[in-house]
Amino acid sequence: MASKRQMGYKCRIAGVLLLLLASIAALVAVVVIQDTWTLTEYDFEYGIVIDSGSSRSNVYLYQWPGEKENETGVVKEIMNCRVSGAGISEMKVDQEKDTKSWNGFKSCMVNVTQAIPVKKHKTTLLFLGATAGMRLLHEKDEQKSNEILASLSEYLKTLPFNFQNASIITGQEEGLYGWITVNYLKGKFLQKNLWNKYAHPEGEKTVGSMDLGGASTQIAFAVQDDEDSEGPDFLRVKLYGYPYNVYTHSFLCYGKNEAGKRILDKIVKESSDPSYILNPCYPEGYNVTRKASTIYDTECTKKPNKYNPDQELFMVGTSDSDKCRSIVKSIFDFKTCSSAKCSFDGVSQPPVAGEFMAYAGFFFTARALGFEGRSDLDHFNASVRQLCHTNWTVLKAEKTWISNEYLRTYCYAGHYIFSMLADGYKFDKDTWKNIDFQKQVEKTNIGWSLGYMLSMSNMIPSEAEVIPPLTDPVFAGLVFLFSALTIIMVVFVFIILIRTCF
Repeated sequence: MASKRQMGYKCRIAGVLLLLLASIAALVAVVVIQDTWTLTEYDFEYGIVIDSGSSRSNVYLYQWPGEKENETGVVKEIMNCRVSGAGISEMKVDQEKDTKSWNGFKSCMVNVTQAIPVKKHKTTLLFLGATAGMRLLHEKDEQKSNEILASLSEYLKTLPFNFQNASIITGQEEGLYGWITVNYLKGKFLQKNLWNKYAHPEGEKTVGSMDLGGASTQIAFAVQDDEDSEGPDFLRVKLYGYPYNVYTHSFLCYGKNEAGKRILDKIVKESSDPSYILNPCYPEGYNVTRKASTIYDTECTKKPNKYNPDQELFMVGTSDSDKCRSIVKSIFDFKTCSSAKCSFDGVSQPPVAGEFMAYAGFFFTARALGFEGRSDLDHFNASVRQLCHTNWTVLKAEKTWISNEYLRTYCYAGHYIFSMLADGYKFDKDTWKNIDFQKQVEKTNIGWSLGYMLSMSNMIPSEAEVIPPLTDPVFAGLVFLFSALTIIMVVFVFIILIRTCF
């Protein structure tokens, strides 16, 4: 009897030890896995894109796990530094402004340099892409635009990074890269499956992209291959082995700032007295004196006869929404069309379909009207009218987070994007609900720069192995084998304990 009790006592000890060893083994496994998944700063790769727009430059720093840890290189934005000063297209005109811009560049690059481990400096790719502001300057003065890019290239080569190029990207490229950014961030190209692998999501539809900058605006969306999807505005791309036919068009001089100058040009020409100009797009109670050069020093407006850049124009806001809308619509040509369907200015466009992301100037205008995310067409239109009829003093009290420089523009900007989207792109009451006005996705700013870096650095291959969910035979076999061996071992140990103890 004593022998059996002693044996039972030993069995209980053995059982406790078995559980203890199993717990230790599990803990070790967790630690090993956690150690495998925890990346240090040296396990990451980095890329820098300088987005030089018409009104300013932004420096974006991107980070992604290294190849050994992440074979798809999923990217996130870790820094966005706004360069102080004007856009690079205004360089080499005013020495004081140039100094401010150069100091802004240097300050941002110091911050970016400090954010990247020294060991990663040489492998960090650095790009500068200039957009519509430089496209306009290139048309006006090619030599000057080349000199600006040469000066920037010379400076960027002195930095400890792998400088690639400083170039002017085309409007079509800007539209395509924006589309790539939107769909990359939305997970339309790749998503993690059950096995923690990245796979192309079956049946996933892409999202259209609409970007509103200072000097141009872009629209891009995937279309079905048919006889109507041919032409210069259609680009065929292959991403992760999947083909896409993307319609993309860029409208130069239709960015928010340049469109504003064209609207002001219409208002000035309708007035007989430059010393007292009634501006229906400015709120009542807001008056301003501006020089003619602020309207006509651009390729997007035609200079009047006897043009004097220093002529002072005194404008008085009248808060006339209907008159403002009429003037805004007059800068578009909605009638000319030589194909089946057009947006405006005779540009052929297939019907919009599916989800769309509207960002940059679209987002900021929508937010000023009280919208973020999705909206209703009639509600959006009514909000534009309400803002346009609001007195300047009331408007400033209601929109305290918006500076006066921008706040005065949102009446015309609201009418402008409504006319572009509804009358131009043909969004109706049903399809308008598919427009998502956003600034960021997954804490990353939406714009062309991410898509540009992904494409230029070959991080999105045209061909890639697709691993569909639940069909990886090797992984499934290993899981089954491990599970079977574990069950057999537990049963075996349990039988031995039973036989030994009882």
